[in-house]
Amino acid sequence: MSVGLEKTERVEDIPHTDANSERLCIQSCESGEQDSFKDLKLASQTILETLQQNGRSKCPKCLSSRMFYCYSCCLLVDGVNSDEIPQVKLPLKIDIIKHPNETDGKSTAVHAKLLARDDVNIYTYPCMPDNEEEKHEVVVVFPGPKSISFEDLPMHLSKLANEKSNLLKYSSKNIHSHEASLTLEGPEHKRAKYDDKDQGRTEEQDVGETKTKISPLKRVIFIDSTWNQTNKIITDERLQELLHVELRTRKTCFWRGQKGKPDTYLATIEAIYYFLVDYHRLLLKENYNGEYDNLLFFYSFMYRLINKAKLAAGKLN
Repeated sequence: MSVGLEKTERVEDIPHTDANSERLCIQSCESGEQDSFKDLKLASQTILETLQQNGRSKCPKCLSSRMFYCYSCCLLVDGVNSDEIPQVKLPLKIDIIKHPNETDGKSTAVHAKLLARDDVNIYTYPCMPDNEEEKHEVVVVFPGPKSISFEDLPMHLSKLANEKSNLLKYSSKNIHSHEASLTLEGPEHKRAKYDDKDQGRTEEQDVGETKTKISPLKRVIFIDSTWNQTNKIITDERLQELLHVELRTRKTCFWRGQKGKPDTYLATIEAIYYFLVDYHRLLLKENYNGEYDNLLFFYSFMYRLINKAKLAAGKLN
């Protein structure tokens, strides 16, 4: 998990769930009986209700018995039409780095891959994505001493973009200076023609124009692991030079207790969802109208299922 990582403690069974790796704890978030997801714009979950009533089905690839989806193959189980499961188009690419010892059945990272297949990739550490983007185009979402708040992210991205723009401007001026010296020493060359609008431009205008052409962000990296295993990944030198961001104002509804950890440490799919919502508002500067709500399609259903089981067991306060 990322920004809040799922704790691999022993959990209680829910009807029609796997007795080993798909066990779900019937501990809810502090909201108690309140439905934290009631205002989301979600696709119909009738297919999930049907699957829950019918029990397990086989994975079309590995043939394992699964509920809803195969968390090992990132595929829907047999009998589920892909048209019945929503697909979310994201404004940037998501990379999830999973610890090799992380239990697949306890991770919510697979939700992101199933619901935004074209924009999400999952890597098993030490494998990592090749970051071809510039530093100001990629961030790592993880809480830590070097992490900045999301609210400060626009300022830091702007600073990195400015540094890049100034570097490009400086390099360009050196090239032009070198070409001018060659022109003075060599034969006369024809000058390139420029429109009147290009004349009289200042360096500040050029830099400003460069800034507007730079995409705010192209890729976001999340870590999927238990807390005891995160250090090896987050301290990897390949992630050290990237900007680290922490979601400090969001609270988790994850049902698996995280002893000694603040409620701002989120499940992987929560972290992805809340990051995108804040990105939409603060960086894209657009009103949010539920564009990414379906990322919580599976998560919200499981949350309600677990709360229902907890209520039946008399454990819901």
